[in-house]
Amino acid sequence: MNEQRQPVMTTYKLVLPEHLNQYGFLFGGNLLKWIDETGWMAASLDFPGHQFVTVALDRVEFRKGAQGGNVLRFDVYRERLGTTSVAYRVDVTRSSLETGHDEDIFSTHITFVRVDRQGRKCPLAPPANSPEPT
Repeated sequence: MNEQRQPVMTTYKLVLPEHLNQYGFLFGGNLLKWIDETGWMAASLDFPGHQFVTVALDRVEFRKGAQGGNVLRFDVYRERLGTTSVAYRVDVTRSSLETGHDEDIFSTHITFVRVDRQGRKCPLAPPANSPEPT
């Protein structure tokens, strides 16, 4: 997951008790929700004035868990740019505030399509001030 190029966006989330299951670990659904929100924010910042809907989330494989008090870092990289869609890779790293240790716990690709007010696909304009995928 360690990438040499810069992410188009990085954000953080604190894992709180309401995010945990009965065993004290992060519910997978919460992580997927945060990935969807983070990807959507990256797309919306990349393409101001566009409306996006999520159309795909690739492989969902939880490598490691997270517990209350962990800080999760979401690094978002633009991977593909189509006529009406844009795809990002989202890497999630868990940080322990007690030890300072960072660990990669999850990575996936998420795809958004631009839609008009009636929900129909429409073309993307060029991205605003963000690096092109390599």
